[in-house]
Amino acid sequence: MNYDVIVAGAGMAGAVSARIMAEKGRKVLIVEKKKQLAGNCHDYKNEYGITVHTYGPHIFHTNNSAVWNFLNRFTDFEFYQHRVLAYAEGKMIPFPINVKTINSLFETNINVGQVESFLKEQVENSKFNSEIVNFRDAVVSQVGERLYETFFKNYTAKQWGRDPEELSPEIARRIPVRKNGDNRYFSDIYQGIPKSGYSRMFERIVDHENIDILLGADYFEARDHFHDSLTIYTGKLDEYFDFKYGELEYRSLKLEFKSYENSYVQPAATVNYPNDYDWTRITEFKHFLKEDSSHTTLCYEYPASCGDPYYVVMTPENDRKREMYMEDAMKLETGKQTVFVGRLAQYRYYNMDQVIEKAMEKCGNI
Repeated sequence: MNYDVIVAGAGMAGAVSARIMAEKGRKVLIVEKKKQLAGNCHDYKNEYGITVHTYGPHIFHTNNSAVWNFLNRFTDFEFYQHRVLAYAEGKMIPFPINVKTINSLFETNINVGQVESFLKEQVENSKFNSEIVNFRDAVVSQVGERLYETFFKNYTAKQWGRDPEELSPEIARRIPVRKNGDNRYFSDIYQGIPKSGYSRMFERIVDHENIDILLGADYFEARDHFHDSLTIYTGKLDEYFDFKYGELEYRSLKLEFKSYENSYVQPAATVNYPNDYDWTRITEFKHFLKEDSSHTTLCYEYPASCGDPYYVVMTPENDRKREMYMEDAMKLETGKQTVFVGRLAQYRYYNMDQVIEKAMEKCGNI
C-alpha cells in the first residue's frame, strides 16, 4: 500500500501527528520500534488492579484549551492535582517552594504576604553570578542558597549526573516557586489522569480508517521503502542524521516497582529524596485514580546514563550540537520531506501538552 505520511514513533508526538494527518484525509503508517503504543506514557493494570505507569509517573496538565479538548475526544479524565513532598532534614516538607515549605524548613511563622520579602532577603545574602549562566545561578537568584542546597543541588546532581553549574539555566524554568500557600505541583487550569489509562487513550487516538500501525519495526530499516512519503519523525534528533555532528546526551531511568499489602504507604503520590538514598523520588500510583485494592504499588526512580532516552541534557555543548542538527532539520522541513516533532526530535525538554501543541502546529501547517 502507498502511504502519504510515515510517522516514526507511536508516543505522544507520533500518535497525535498521525491522527491530525489522518483527519486531513492522508493515508498514514506509524512505525514503532517498541511492541506497544504510547511510548513512555504506556501503562497497564497489575495483578492488584492498580494502574502502573510503565516508564514512571505521567500527570497531564495544561493551560491550552485546544490541547485539552483534543485529548478529551479520546478519554475522560480523573480529576487529580499533583502534590509532592520532599524528604529533607529528617522530615517531609511540601514542595514546590511555598509559604509552608519556608515555615517548615526555617521554623518560621511567616504569612503569604511576607514570602516575597523573605525570599528577597535570602537572595541578597547569597552568592551567584549576576549574569545568569547556569542552573545554580538561576535557582539561587530566585530563592537563595539555603533552599537551593536543601532541595535542588544534590537532587539535580543525581538526576543529571553532573554538577548543576554545568547545566543550562533553562532547566530551572520548569521549577515552580510559589509566593503563596498553593502546594500543588502544577497550577495549570486543566489537570488529570486518563480514567481508562494512557494506553487506552492512545489506542483511541490512532483508531482511524486512514491509520495503519507497524509495531516492533525500526524506522531506519523501513524508511527506504517509502521514498515518496512525507515523514513525521519523533525519534532522537542526532540519530536521524547518523550522528554527523556528534552524539547528543540523553538521561535515562532505572525503575524499580514494589508492591506492599497496605492501603497506602506515602502521604502523597510522590516523595522526592534530594539528599538521601540513590533514588530521586518514589511514586505511589494508587493516589492517581484512587483505585480500590488491598495492596499498593510504588515506583523507585534511579537516574541512569544509558537506556531508553527520557530527558535531553541541556548543556552548552549539547546546545551547540543541537543548533547544527536543527539547521539541517529545518532544511528538510522547508523542502517538505521530513517534519521533526517532540521532545527527542527537537531536543527540547517539553511537557506532554507542549508536545501536542507542537504536533498541532507543525501538522496544521502541512
